[in-house]
Amino acid sequence: MRPLHQRPSLILLVALGGAFGTGVREALALAWPASTTGFPFTVFVINVVGAFALGLLLETLTRRGADEGGRRIARLALGTGVLGGFTTYSSLATDVASRLPHATGVALGYAAASLVLGALAAFAGVAVAAAARSAGASRRRVPETTP
Repeated sequence: MRPLHQRPSLILLVALGGAFGTGVREALALAWPASTTGFPFTVFVINVVGAFALGLLLETLTRRGADEGGRRIARLALGTGVLGGFTTYSSLATDVASRLPHATGVALGYAAASLVLGALAAFAGVAVAAAARSAGASRRRVPETTP
């Protein structure tokens, strides 16, 4: 059996998800463009929201079982594909590099805030998914009754 990264159907799944995520990101970036010296809020928010969503997705899938079947397809299509295309560290790098000559403080602040808040957002996504799973498990337990 071929490794996952060599299976044409899975490659296509990731590519289609990536095309969709990239399209959404580009549409948002065009709708709210950043100035060449200002803080690029649109890509910043996209990356932080995407990090949260990825943490939420991966924690949810992990708690539901092994990475196979529908969970694997969801991880590849939504996580690697859609969210991989939606978030973009290449835009982060480009935004930082384009601001360095004339807005160094903005560039460095943007890079630091993106990395720190992205990591915190991913952690928050994991925590929300874990809490939701725990709350759901608690509700499903039937309380014991004593006669």
